[in-house]
Amino acid sequence: MGQVLKVVKFKIYVIIFIMATTSFSQSNEFEIWKNGIPNSINNRDYQEIYENEIGKISKVTNPTLTVFIPENPNGTSVIICPGGGYAYLSIDKEGYKPAQWFNSLGITAFVLKYRLPSDDIMENKSVGPLQDAQESVRLIRRNASKWNLNPDKIGIIGFSAGGHLAVTLSTQYDEKTYQAQDTTSAKPNFSMLIYPVISMTDEIVHKGSRNKLLGKNSSSELNDKYSPEKHVTTQTPPAFLVHALDDGGVSFENSMVYLAALKKHNVPAEMHIYESGGHGFGLGNKGTSQFWTEACLKWLQLSKIIN
Repeated sequence: MGQVLKVVKFKIYVIIFIMATTSFSQSNEFEIWKNGIPNSINNRDYQEIYENEIGKISKVTNPTLTVFIPENPNGTSVIICPGGGYAYLSIDKEGYKPAQWFNSLGITAFVLKYRLPSDDIMENKSVGPLQDAQESVRLIRRNASKWNLNPDKIGIIGFSAGGHLAVTLSTQYDEKTYQAQDTTSAKPNFSMLIYPVISMTDEIVHKGSRNKLLGKNSSSELNDKYSPEKHVTTQTPPAFLVHALDDGGVSFENSMVYLAALKKHNVPAEMHIYESGGHGFGLGNKGTSQFWTEACLKWLQLSKIIN
């Protein structure tokens, strides 16, 4: 009987240890804003919701970064912006899982839990996500030595609406959206855009994302401001784009117009349009789109972003 109890206790200790270490690996989460969140409205009735069974977060009020550090870091880092139509964040499939993939490449990954545009918690909802993205880059660059990172190899990746945030940052990194504490640049050094929402113009817009970010009756001026293809310059960071031809949620033409704008300004870029995959395939789950990570790895290597 005593031996049985010892075995049971041992198993309990093992379970507790696994739970503790798993929890620790997922708990390197820290707040982006240390001295108050800009553009925010205090609303006690607005509480964050995490739906564990589907890995979804909504009603984000306190933006954070969760850092995933690889066993053998190579100095390159990437900020991950999950999608969800600016209504929620697909934090597991388009956040934590890609972070683990980047870790396998030696890349330090930061999953960005950004504020979702809402008049209930923001004075100007259209600028809230961009503020969080800008400060994320600045925070990582300021603390690059802490994580043994190269401050000139900080990238951003976004999925769907998270792609819109990533590309908005890539073209409006120097837009003054809040009072920064120093002159640290918010410019990412490279971007990866996976089935991204890009344009807010009527022709190819994803209406759900536009309605959430800009409102249902947004002006043409506001639509143009948040259509990144209209703001590309020679200083825009290089981009890697992925889309599926059969994407019924966000038209592949979004990636096409951004690629055309990059080419016009001689910005290095690569795009992969897959025959099948639909929308929201994350790291790839069907058809030829499941191989986009292999193409991405080659691009990272040939671009000398990683060795």
